[in-house]
Order: sequence, then C-alpha cells, then structure tokens
Amino acid sequence: MKLVRVKLQNFRCYREETVIECDDLTVFVGQNDSGKSSILDALGIFFDEKKAPDKDDVCVYGDSNDIRISCVFDELPVELVIDATHPTDLQSEYLLNENRLLEVVKVYNCSGSGKGRLKGVFARVIHPIADGYNDLLALKITQLRERATNMGVNLDDVNQSVSTELRRAIWAHAPDLRLENTLVELKSETAKEIWEQLKHHLPVYALFKSDRPSTDQDAEAQDPMKAAIQEAIKAQEKTLEEIAEKVKKELQNIADRTVEKIREMNPELASQLNPRVTTRKWDSLFSVSLTSDDAIPINKRGSGTRRLILLNFFRAKAEQEAADKESSVIYAVEEPETSQHPHNQKILTEAFADLAYSEGCQVLLTTHTPVLARRFDRNSLRFLCNRDDKTAILHGREAETLQKITDSLGVLPDHNIKVFFGIEGRHDISFLRIISVGLHNAGEKDIPDLGVEEALGRLVFVPLGGSSLDLWISRLKGFNRPEFYLIDRDTTPPADPHYKDFAEEMNQRDNCTAWHTSKRELENYIHPSILRAVYPNYSGKGDRNEDVPLLFAKAVHEASDSSVLWEDIERDRLKLKKKRDRAKRRLNTELLAQMTPALLSEIDPDDDIRGWLREIGAALTAD
Repeated sequence: MKLVRVKLQNFRCYREETVIECDDLTVFVGQNDSGKSSILDALGIFFDEKKAPDKDDVCVYGDSNDIRISCVFDELPVELVIDATHPTDLQSEYLLNENRLLEVVKVYNCSGSGKGRLKGVFARVIHPIADGYNDLLALKITQLRERATNMGVNLDDVNQSVSTELRRAIWAHAPDLRLENTLVELKSETAKEIWEQLKHHLPVYALFKSDRPSTDQDAEAQDPMKAAIQEAIKAQEKTLEEIAEKVKKELQNIADRTVEKIREMNPELASQLNPRVTTRKWDSLFSVSLTSDDAIPINKRGSGTRRLILLNFFRAKAEQEAADKESSVIYAVEEPETSQHPHNQKILTEAFADLAYSEGCQVLLTTHTPVLARRFDRNSLRFLCNRDDKTAILHGREAETLQKITDSLGVLPDHNIKVFFGIEGRHDISFLRIISVGLHNAGEKDIPDLGVEEALGRLVFVPLGGSSLDLWISRLKGFNRPEFYLIDRDTTPPADPHYKDFAEEMNQRDNCTAWHTSKRELENYIHPSILRAVYPNYSGKGDRNEDVPLLFAKAVHEASDSSVLWEDIERDRLKLKKKRDRAKRRLNTELLAQMTPALLSEIDPDDDIRGWLREIGAALTAD
C-alpha cells in the first residue's frame, strides 16, 4: 500500500482539516515551527497503535478535544479473505472513497490529563445509506440471512454460510442504494475483520527525528544488530541445541557424581542438594558494536559520523520489519542535513532519491536549508506557511509556491560559483558527471570533470524537475554567472522539441544558453552494444528516437524469472513508472561507466555531448 495523502485536523498548528499530498519522495520545506515535524509525528501516531497524542497535541485554537489523523492509500490489496477461503475486495464492500482509494480516519480524544485514547477508527467511503442496506458490515451471518429473508432476496444461488456473498446479494437486490460519502466504523462485525487484515498491508513507518541521540549504545541503534544475532543463531539452531544437550549431560553427570561423593562424607548435606543444570539464551552470549579500524567506538566519533551511522541502523531496522510483514516502508527523516558536511548532504540527497524510487519505498523529508531544497525535483517540494492565520501547505508545481520558497529560504550567493547548469532530473546529473570524467581522464582536457567542479563549488547543478519554471531561475539572474540549460528533446521530428518556448526564452537572456538533445534523451547517447552485452534480448538499435529506458526495463524484466508478462506491466502505470525509473538509474550509473570515447564518437557523430561540455569548460576557465 502506498500513502498518497494525509489529513490533519485539530492537531497542533493544524486547526481546520489540512490536506497534505504525498509522493514517492516528498520534501517539506519551511521555517522553524512551520509544522513540518508535526506531519511526521502525526503519521507516527497513526501507524503505531501503541502511541497516542496527549492534551498538548490538541490545537490551542480549536474548540474540541478530538484530534483526527487520516491517511489515504493507493496500491491496495487485490483481495482480502474474511470468510475462510472466500475472498472479497474493498470495492465490493463499498469501502473506498470517491477516488477509489482507501481512506482511514483515526479519532483520538485528548480530554484527560495524560495520554489520549483512540476513540474510533473509520473509513471515509462512498457507501449505501438506504435503510436496510447501510449497516450490512455490522451484521453477523445469522443477521444477514434474516435480513435477506425479510427483504425477499433470492438466495437460491448464494452460499449462505459466507457473509460476503450474502451482502452482495442484498446490495444487488436494492432498487437504489443511495451511495453517498460517509464514515463507516471499522470496529463493526465484518469491518473489524477487514481492518485487521488491512493492518498487515499497511506500510512500515520509520521516523528518524532530528534530535535523536547517536551513540552505539542507544537501544534503537542496537536493535538491528540484536536481530542479526538472533537470525544467525536461528540458522545454527539445530547444531547449537546438540552442543547444549551434550554439555548439559556432561555437567549433570559431574554434578551427580559430586553429590554422591559428598554423601560419602556427609549424608545430611548431600540430601539437601539437588543437582540442576540451567542454560542461558544463546543470544545473551553475543554483543555487537561498530568500531573503526583503529577501534574507535561510534560514541567517540564526530556527531555527523554518528548520525550517519545511526541513520543506516534505522534503515536496516525498518527494512527488516517491512520484510517480516511483506509490506512497503515509509522512511520519514527530519532534517537529514543535521551535522552533515555539504559533501555528505549531497550523498544523502541522492541516496534518498534513489531509495524513494525503489520498489515498495517512500521517503518523507523535512528541511529548511536552501542548499538541500534546491537539489530536489520541484514536484517533490511542499512549502509550509501561514495563510489567513492557519497553516497552508503549497505544492511545488505551482509558480506561487516556488516564489514563496525562494523568498523564505533565499539563495545565498557564493563568489566561488562560476557556472549554473540546469538539467531536467537527477539521472541527467549522474550521466553528465560520469561521461565528463571519462572523457577528461581519457585526455580530453578541454572537457571538465563536472563532479570535481561541483565538489569545488565552481559549478552548481539546478534540477528543473521537468518544468519550464524552476525554483532558482528567478534568483540566478542576479548572480551574473553563466547559465546553461540542457533539455531532453522527447519528441520525434518534425514535431517541435519539448519545452521549445522555455529554451527560446533562456537563449534571449544575457549570459544564458539553452540546448536541446538532438536525440530523444540522454540515455540515447549510451551505445546499444553495452546494453546488449548485459542483456542479449535488449531490442534497441541505437535509433535517436527510441525509448531506451523503457526498452532496457523490458529486457531486464523478460530476462528475469518473473511469471508476470510485460504486457501486464504496461497496463499498470505505477509499476511501469517504477520499472522505467530503475532502468534509468542503472543506465546512468554502471552501464554508462562502460562508455569509451570511441563508443561515444560512434553513437554521437555530431559531438553533441562534447560540444556542450566544452562550452561549459570554457565558462569555468574564463576570467
């Protein structure tokens, strides 16, 4: 299941119901105390049944002691079995909202002095409200049979021992169900069983707080290692039991003989002794800690290193729990930039982006750092601000949002910057780094190593996020630095290239150059022989207009042992997107690294790539 929306009401700064859209990667941007952490905390309460809000979590401006936290999910289970082996589904039970999504509402009462209590769990649904048809999920099977009989429902072909079939028959009998948006309590007879099953499909929610302690003795840091010990012991369980039994027999024998020897000297004392051998749990014999090569423990390392290590402890723990549940996982991380060097911030940004587009993963981040915010696709950004005395959450795709982010966070000028390079996405950054270092190291010194230039702070990549407007463009003009923009053509001639108007606008500005790829996208500049060497079934021919990531994703899928047909993947938009994105990530890393200058000359006879890089190189070396 995938979280697509969160709704908060009367929780901290969210007085009225506030809707928060969530994607694979969602980055909440805003000043301190703008409500970023409250979103992540609310989700922690929703997903952890052991947690509950307290009276201090109630909005001080609200007029109720009830808090509502709602989560909306997509990618739902195809079927649920609540009657032995008879499956049903959420749509057949009228448990989906107007968008055919699952919307679960949890209501907490916080009127007491301590922790609040869960008042109710509901589903917001389009459900029958006609008398006699609106309460079927609350009826036991005997009551359903009685209801059907009283209504004159034909049950000749209905299995009357299955409540699912009885409900369907009754609903089908109605002249007008009068479907309306309503709340259905998930504590009723059948709905409770459905909710219990759904809980096993809910994502694992893993929250990493910005103020989390970071020593190797923290309980949370030790949990993944303890689990590793338990797994290792389990794998050797039979052998260890045999050893334990042999040792126990030997010890018991020695103890018995000792008592007998005592009996020879003091029968009264011997009669008071009862030889007994006890064992300890195997996992109590082992402990694990992480140290560096020079035996320095984590808690003696720098704060940034400690936090980075603990963050990955946290990831390991979450992934283990998700694997046990066979569910997806949501990583929620507050201010990943905390205590991190700018180089580590860049690594973390790329790692979280890769993680977000992995199968069964979502990532939620918070930040108020402009350097970090600008590294993410604008479509991932959510800006939190105060509007009309309430917290508003604005989507990054809106031009108004981008301007508000720049006004709030700003872009600090850096006199070391020589070039701004605008590209469409994170995979393009990877492509340009790898291809440039390969050419530079092969002796083409007029081509800069973009990775080195970026690390030195002389070049700044500006991810456009597939849009003609970007978070930073309005501010770049004031820096009086060369700006370059590279945009995928995407279209097949004679059609105009994608974002043609944007490119023309950029080219009319002083100190600004915009290019379009002559091929469909950057992946088309990877020689097809490299892809066929890994997957002989790859069908791409090196045509400038073919969809290389899609063709490569198909080759990978068909070479796997999957029983799912590619045609079925193509019919599922979300699965296809995931497959294509994973293909792009692999194409722009390990496979691109195999490109040589000779292969590039063959696939790019017009020297598109070399031409762009040389022009950037000239700007980087200009006085």
